[in-house]
Amino acid sequence: MKSNKELFFIAEISANHCGKKSLAKKLIKCAKDNGASAVKLQTYTADMMTIKSSKKYFKINEGLWKGYQLWDLYDEAHTPLEWHKELFDYARKLGIKIFSTPFDESAVDFLEDLNCSMYKVASFEMTDLPLIRRIAKTDKPMIISTGMASLKEIEETYNYARKCGAKDISLLYCVSKYPADIKDFNINNIKILREKFNCKVGLSDHSKDDNIARAAIAAGAEIIEKHIALNHQVDGLDIKFSLKGNEIKRFIGVINETYRILGKKTFYRQKSEDKSKIFRRSIFVVRDIKKGEKFSKRNIRRIRPGNGLSPRFYDSLIGKKCPINISKGEPLRKNIFNKMKII
Repeated sequence: MKSNKELFFIAEISANHCGKKSLAKKLIKCAKDNGASAVKLQTYTADMMTIKSSKKYFKINEGLWKGYQLWDLYDEAHTPLEWHKELFDYARKLGIKIFSTPFDESAVDFLEDLNCSMYKVASFEMTDLPLIRRIAKTDKPMIISTGMASLKEIEETYNYARKCGAKDISLLYCVSKYPADIKDFNINNIKILREKFNCKVGLSDHSKDDNIARAAIAAGAEIIEKHIALNHQVDGLDIKFSLKGNEIKRFIGVINETYRILGKKTFYRQKSEDKSKIFRRSIFVVRDIKKGEKFSKRNIRRIRPGNGLSPRFYDSLIGKKCPINISKGEPLRKNIFNKMKII
């Protein structure tokens, strides 16, 4: 992953290649040109996902893909296995990290032959423990989306992945709605995941609003995943919640700026602020004071600018004798009071 100055941004191609390998390659280049940290594929065939059936159980009745039979949707959306090597090679040639989401154990085996560097678990497969086990056995980083899952389900999957040998696990908060509305989110879930599992957390974002990602970053997200498309692309099963072309660069700029503004994990201020300290209040003499005269509320005040002693010493001074003559308008300075032992 990248340094703490930038987020890890995953550009998800998914089904936006529209069945054209040339478009898939353009999407990879688009991700690279617009500053993505990595590009991600989805590795499956329709047969890995479901069975071909016209029974009511397999029909989508609402949402973006309403009317589709599951088999037909996945058959249309899948990235053909025979494209994978060429796409992996192309991404590596461009110098952008590429990895994938496998949807069953055979897909993991296939990706291992391509030396896939890390794996993503989709929200709908998060409870598929045999798949989790197979990915864990690769000993490679695993990113798990948690859409729809209860905290108990997430805990079971996370602990099982650890038990099976996974050492590098990241959890992504996700709303499994396409596209997702602002009202669907509870960004505090990111804080809860980070605190409970003490791991890297992020957001798999299917919304159309930058503010969701900004809020996620403020809550501790270090990984953001978004679907992408080309400039002016109108076709694609995921097009309605995808960033298009130059929108990717703009979005990455927004989230990285937000991430950098968060700054260090310890309390810190830039030295540039020091110049403004002159405008703090400090203790000034507001009437001429003779040596031996007592400080009082009439002859010293806490006013701006900040050339004198801090106001926190004011109460300690009242009633003490002044060791020297001081004229009106002069600040009280620390070296005057060393012998008074009040500092």
